[in-house]
Amino acid sequence: MREEVDGTRTDIITLSSFILQEQRKYNSKYHDKGTSIIQEASGELSLLLNSLQFAFKFIANNIRKAELVNLIGLSGVINSTGDEQKQLDSICNDIFIEAMKSNGCIRVIVSEEEEEAILVDSSGSYAITCDPIDGSSNIDAGVSVGTIFGIYKIRPGSTGSLEDVLRSGNEMVAAGYTMYGASAHLMLTTGHKVNGFTLDTNLGEFILTHRNLSMPIYKNIYSINEGNTLNWPPKIADFIHGLKVAPEGGKPYAARYIGSMVADVHRTMLYGGIFAYPCSRGKGKLRLLYECFPMAMLCEQANGMAVNDKGERILDLTPKQIHEQSSIWLGSRGEIQKYVDFMKQH
Repeated sequence: MREEVDGTRTDIITLSSFILQEQRKYNSKYHDKGTSIIQEASGELSLLLNSLQFAFKFIANNIRKAELVNLIGLSGVINSTGDEQKQLDSICNDIFIEAMKSNGCIRVIVSEEEEEAILVDSSGSYAITCDPIDGSSNIDAGVSVGTIFGIYKIRPGSTGSLEDVLRSGNEMVAAGYTMYGASAHLMLTTGHKVNGFTLDTNLGEFILTHRNLSMPIYKNIYSINEGNTLNWPPKIADFIHGLKVAPEGGKPYAARYIGSMVADVHRTMLYGGIFAYPCSRGKGKLRLLYECFPMAMLCEQANGMAVNDKGERILDLTPKQIHEQSSIWLGSRGEIQKYVDFMKQH
């Protein structure tokens, strides 16, 4: 890595540059095969990803000043999942939706804050699902929050409908999240590994900081809300209890839980381990379309694994409604496989 004498990096790659480089690689790949160039060749997905980064910068700016301009309190509106929206939820939802409506690439928008899917009158080729602000209940305490998103290609012949998003997670073409904390961190996959970007507020650009991220296969860290222990199925409670028992000559698993999915998954992506949100009293909490699916795609593209309580691969599931909920276990491949094997044996 080249550096100036004063330690300033000069070999930076911005998100915009990265997106264009990836588009050229895609075009070259299909030219070499002598086949028609589809999807990204028109630059439509590149345009969509660039409009997403604008939304993330706008949201990050609002979060930084939220307490100073009194955006922390409740808005009096109940969202699609029964939670009372905070003012910041509502503002960030509006920012995201308007950015998606105006880019000309999107026909269907599903947001955690909206009861129904939004159908956009455009000639775009994509549908997007999102949780505009995940973890906002913690923002008063300064805990990191984030935006989660998944992107689908519209079905051939469709003009935009629910059927374009009520599909298997395997059909997503891109997914990611942006975590807003000390810095804004964007993790992105377009189906070929995971790359991480950090927002440089001086330059106003997302800079590539984690190229081809890959989680360790094993890591003795677990992240779960143990306050729900009494509501878990007995087998799951037994598995978590077993993590606390040190093997002979070894150490027990370390517990790390923040309570914001984006923050907990971000740590798991970087360091490895297990993130889990099992069913409580028989019900899952996290939404498949805009929480479980995007995180599962990122996890798998970073050499990880993602399943539900039953050990079923998350991306193989197909939701029947846009706010369908699920359990999830994701993280290091070896650690999640231990969970799957445990559930089969007990």
